[in-house]
Amino acid sequence: MAEPSRIGLRLMTQILTEGGHEVLPFNDGAVALECLHGDETVDVLMTSFEVPNVSGLELCWEARLIANGRRPIYVIAMSSTHDRDRLIEALDSGADDFITKPPVPAELFARLRAAERMTKASRELLRLATVDTLTELPNRRAFFDRAGAVMLRRENDPPVSVLMFDIDHFKRVNDTWGHDVGDAVLTAVAEVVRTRAGHPARLGGEEFALLLDGWDMLDAYHEAERLRLAVQALVIPVPGSTLSVTISIGVAEHVCGQTVDQVLKQADIALYAAKTSGRNRVVAAHSTSKPHEETGFAEASEPAQTIYLAC
Repeated sequence: MAEPSRIGLRLMTQILTEGGHEVLPFNDGAVALECLHGDETVDVLMTSFEVPNVSGLELCWEARLIANGRRPIYVIAMSSTHDRDRLIEALDSGADDFITKPPVPAELFARLRAAERMTKASRELLRLATVDTLTELPNRRAFFDRAGAVMLRRENDPPVSVLMFDIDHFKRVNDTWGHDVGDAVLTAVAEVVRTRAGHPARLGGEEFALLLDGWDMLDAYHEAERLRLAVQALVIPVPGSTLSVTISIGVAEHVCGQTVDQVLKQADIALYAAKTSGRNRVVAAHSTSKPHEETGFAEASEPAQTIYLAC
């Protein structure tokens, strides 16, 4: 909550705290804005117009930008006047609601209950838009959003690598055991990738990705091998038997200036090479056709085979 008057701030904080709400009080707009950006637990912004350094209208606008970036924030503008022009200006600046000061506690709590309903609904819509419903992993859209933010790198920033992999002979699993077993396989593989480092996602069908922020190609390759072995060790129950699956993995390292699409394209080419060269193996995409001497990567033992792909 942002309010320039220390007395008003103390009064509002007391009312809200006694009503069971946690309050972060500020009488400086710049400090409030810093908190808004840094604390993702903030659900509601209540701000007066006359806040120093960053005005209440600016706070409304910034909060709306954050909310549009897929983090629900309900914005309530406060004023001691009933100025209709001020109300219109607040709503145009991104406020969801408007209340006069000092507020009637019962009215304030009713508005906060409405805010809770709205933010809860927004979170659920956000979850449905960004989470794969079967595996509960982030979906393709969420992966591209995160990877796009991470890959805005400068030349000397930490490296970023991507693993792209899919389940070998997955169509055969569905054809033999049915889609219920296929779903169980997808869920089991998702549970394995969820335990690994980095940011996983299901891109679609039997295809997954793992974003490794701060990992170069060599480290990403070794993580791909660990992931491959972990999936290979899975034992999935099926009617009257058990089932094991393997995955093929393509690895690519982001180069400064590349888009997410370009890095995924490299990883996809490497994945295709892994599939066509026998499956259940890792392929590392490189810009050189003779990477063995230059990278120092170790060859994996059979049945896995490390293949270096010129891109």
